Amino acid sequence: MAAWTEETVRSRVQQARTLVVKVGSSSLTAPSGHLDSSKLARLVGVLAETASMGARVVLVSSGAIAAGFGPLGFTARPEDVPTQQAAASVGQGLLMAEYEREFSRFGVRVGQILLTAQDTIHSVQYRNAQRTLRRLLDLGVVPIVNENDALASNEIRFGDNDRLSALVANIVRADALVLLTDVDGLYDRPPQEAGAHRITFVPNVVATLGDVVVGDSTSGVGTGGMHTKLEAVRVAGRSGIPSILTAAGNAGPAVMGDAVGTAFAPLKHKSTSKRLWIGFASNPRGSLIVDDGAKKAILGGKASLLAAGVTGANGEFSAGDPVFVTDQSGKRLAKGLVNFDSEEIPHLVGKSTAALEEEFGAEFGHPLIHRDDLVLL
Repeated sequence: MAAWTEETVRSRVQQARTLVVKVGSSSLTAPSGHLDSSKLARLVGVLAETASMGARVVLVSSGAIAAGFGPLGFTARPEDVPTQQAAASVGQGLLMAEYEREFSRFGVRVGQILLTAQDTIHSVQYRNAQRTLRRLLDLGVVPIVNENDALASNEIRFGDNDRLSALVANIVRADALVLLTDVDGLYDRPPQEAGAHRITFVPNVVATLGDVVVGDSTSGVGTGGMHTKLEAVRVAGRSGIPSILTAAGNAGPAVMGDAVGTAFAPLKHKSTSKRLWIGFASNPRGSLIVDDGAKKAILGGKASLLAAGVTGANGEFSAGDPVFVTDQSGKRLAKGLVNFDSEEIPHLVGKSTAALEEEFGAEFGHPLIHRDDLVLL
């Protein structure tokens, strides 16, 4: 297709058949830390109307910890992990109760999905999450996704659900991603600074990252900042998914394609769910080191990784595990699913396919990583 413009991005969002919307903690809570029912109700009204027009909506909602620490008697977000987990346990129920009540006013059913990184890292859990989410959408349910903060301590620092929302967009093969926050878009510098200007359209988020100065969350109830939102946009863009970043109060205009916030063009067409998982959700267990010839072939984008171009390996992994592919200096070039165990690699490196077949048998006559399972970084 022709180059993306701001108009085509906003049109794609407005026409999205499957739409992922992420809302942050600060957009759902009052300054006291309690869940703000009026903010939540306004958001639900927008999403219910969007669903009534035929869109399949997935809501990735932060707010469990923020909703829980007020009722538990804390005046600010707890700093220690066990108290955060306790607040999440209390707050997640309060959050879902509010969502169920508000969506029911519009005759819309909701379903709770709590995910951890393991559900996006491992292929079996990834497929299970994908099947469940797709079935909920087929049934007309609005899935409400959150991290399982009550149990997964590592996930509390995952990025305030920003990156998770992009991975969910991957899982459901969304047409668009809308990130709702407490600022009305991306600025060329922190918006509170004099002379800051909102950027209305970003044709290439990777190229833009070096041209803006962004800060971290200062809301006191969330963990994400503009860094994590741009990372989410990057993941979505690499997956062929356009994004809108805007304030929660602009949710309605944003999903209707109006000129609010910042529109981000995708960086390429959509890839398969398997390649999306390899590229953005898999957790490499080790690495394969390649020579200059293999590096050139891999960066060409159409070559499998053969043993002849590999000089070594790091880490412990099994056949089928994701690994990094690095050059001699350690620079990461790609991720892929390796076809051999790590202890087998030293016996294979540097040898041609014909030599491997002759020495070890026909089952060794295939690439270390097939090009269909290799994703450039």
